[in-house]
Amino acid sequence: MRIGVVCPYSLGMPGGVQNHVRDLAEALLDLGHDVSVLAPADDHEAPPYVVSSGRAIGVPYNGSIARVTFGPRTAARVKSWLADGNFDVVHVHEPTTPSASIIALWSGGGPFVATFHTWQVRSRAMSAASSLLRPALEKIDARIAVSENARSMMVQHVGGEAVVIPNGLYTSRFKGSPRREWQGDGTISFLGRLDEPRKGLGVLLKAVPALVTARPGLKVLVAGAGQADEARRSLPFWCRDNVLFLGLVDDEARADMLAGSDVYVAPHLGGESFGIVLLEAMAAGAPVLASDLPAFRQVLEGGRLGDLIEPGDVGMLTNRVLHLLAAPADRERLRSAGLTAVQAYDWSVLVPELVAVYELVARL
Repeated sequence: MRIGVVCPYSLGMPGGVQNHVRDLAEALLDLGHDVSVLAPADDHEAPPYVVSSGRAIGVPYNGSIARVTFGPRTAARVKSWLADGNFDVVHVHEPTTPSASIIALWSGGGPFVATFHTWQVRSRAMSAASSLLRPALEKIDARIAVSENARSMMVQHVGGEAVVIPNGLYTSRFKGSPRREWQGDGTISFLGRLDEPRKGLGVLLKAVPALVTARPGLKVLVAGAGQADEARRSLPFWCRDNVLFLGLVDDEARADMLAGSDVYVAPHLGGESFGIVLLEAMAAGAPVLASDLPAFRQVLEGGRLGDLIEPGDVGMLTNRVLHLLAAPADRERLRSAGLTAVQAYDWSVLVPELVAVYELVARL
């Protein structure tokens, strides 16, 4: 099949939607499909299957900064891409975001598949824009949500129904090798944008003094984009050496970090629709300790696959980390359960489900 995929967010920035689109494109190409991805990207940095929708601009959205393209130039590129592609199906992601995704719906004739990634309890922006977006959204032939939470939000604000097909990952890519310089008297890790408060790095850093007091040799690995200086200054001087800020890591280093972690900590405060980072940790064999958010609770099966803590509770985070570090049997239980459960999210399992949706709408 000739498949067009539209990603609203810049491929030059890390993020769950971007990773999903890249992996999906590669999985479809491996199966012999002809795939073209339209996304904000610098031409010289983009993979060969990517067509740039233009340079991205930052827009505040859902507690983060979404880097998207929109406007007359983007519209012209979208129309040209659709005309040149002659696609059997066009798969747009986050179609309610002001971006190339909604422009594709406005401009093209379909058939269209749309994936909804976002979850919020309330969304004034979506409620206000729903009437304006409705003519475009009515062009969607099949709707996918990455979780039950994303599906419920879509039903509430957009209407219609959706099949749930979760985010995927290549589980084999997370078989990392722990690096000796990152090991100590216990190693915990965090992955997320440093300057995005909802990712919860501030909660983890507040716990560091008590953690290091109990375990002076503890290593805390922090990976993600953003300036580390302010985060480092928030720590007492005497425990700063226990926290290693690794910056934006590549896939290999991320796998190594997770594989070498005694506990992976996800202290997020909200705004999560899925939890792909939890799956990555599970695939690497890292026991997971995460905030009890609806999306995380779903991925962790109510706590069977990882420990859950109250969001923002520094004392509870501290106690659970110290418990897990002192309880190798509990860590092994979580590690083993996670390694087994994560196989259901491998792209080898999910891509056939997506292709079945493509084939269905292509016959309409």
